[in-house]
Amino acid sequence: MWELIQANKRKSTILVIAMGILFILVGYVFGSFYNPESGGIVGVVIAIILWGILYVVTYSSGSKILLAVSGAKEVTKDVHPQLYNVVEEMKIASGNPNMPKVYIIDSAAPNAFATGIKPDNTAIAVTAGLLGTLNRDELQGVIAHEMSHIVNRDIQFMTVSGIMLGVIVLISQVFMRSLWFGGGGRYSKSSKDSGQAQLIFLVIAIVFAILAPIAAQLLYFAISRKREYLADASAVRFTRYPEGLAGALEKISGSTAELKTANKVTAPMYIANPLKKKGAKLQDLTSTHPPISERIRILRSIAHSADFNSYQQAFNQVKGKEQKIIPATELKESETLNIRDASGLPLAGLTRKQQKRDVGDLIMKVNDYSFINCPCNVRIKIPPDFKGNTVVCPRCGRKHTI
Repeated sequence: MWELIQANKRKSTILVIAMGILFILVGYVFGSFYNPESGGIVGVVIAIILWGILYVVTYSSGSKILLAVSGAKEVTKDVHPQLYNVVEEMKIASGNPNMPKVYIIDSAAPNAFATGIKPDNTAIAVTAGLLGTLNRDELQGVIAHEMSHIVNRDIQFMTVSGIMLGVIVLISQVFMRSLWFGGGGRYSKSSKDSGQAQLIFLVIAIVFAILAPIAAQLLYFAISRKREYLADASAVRFTRYPEGLAGALEKISGSTAELKTANKVTAPMYIANPLKKKGAKLQDLTSTHPPISERIRILRSIAHSADFNSYQQAFNQVKGKEQKIIPATELKESETLNIRDASGLPLAGLTRKQQKRDVGDLIMKVNDYSFINCPCNVRIKIPPDFKGNTVVCPRCGRKHTI
């Protein structure tokens, strides 16, 4: 995996530098609009200062910001032991020495992502909908995919670039909004020259305000798709069961539930694009993710072995052409891994109805609800803002002290 990790680091560095140059150009153009004589230099200086602050904030709190924006809440092993067990299994299978923190997002839309700057401080977040929809093999496939992003050092790039993209989008939106309030430059030249300069820089600045976020998104897009294929290939190696991830992707793509906390900045971090749009072909072309139907076909075309060579062969078969997704040395060193049989187990050995009910209870636990199990088999759920000292069972009338 060494060459794969090094290749990811090189591409991440190139991408971050490219986004940094774009960030500085945005500062220069916007500064020049407000003051053509010296505003460009001032804009560059401000952009560099913001760049430094951004890096400090990103490396110290980037993951926390993305998790908070996504509405994710950390859970302990006591809250959902089987989810923890699956994460631990994939940690061991991947050879990752560090256990990621586990988060749950209160959303019915099935999805998941990983984040983190340092290898020893990472996190995997899954939605309640994912836990209520998938069986154990499918959940294992999703966690393996996210663990792959951690082991392959993808999440450092994804976290840093996500924050940068967000700032570029924010600056562009602030500039566009400022135009509505008569924002403009101060000029010392003649009124004719001033009018020409203002018009030129206004046009350039508006073009940059529109195109800069798109360019940043395309830079992000340029590498993100390949990373998803690599994570799928690695997940197959970790689980030795391609159908687990394929089945999970099929259920995720088939869901009509909306992940309301997702946005253009956080969307590329998820295992499947959470921003559902009309027109699947257009979405496939503009998404940072490969077409999910294609990923499923590749996984289901894998035969006999769960190694990198088998994934590469399946990839070429589905694509209909030779295209290197996995470094040559990794293919040479790839060992034969027998595909295991399906376990067929739902989460925690529950029926689908029980599984969904337990997910509802899980979300209440995450939101600080407390529970009382009445002898009559009713589970009383008490919200965190409940002020009383006792509660009465609605079925048998027993009074319980809180």
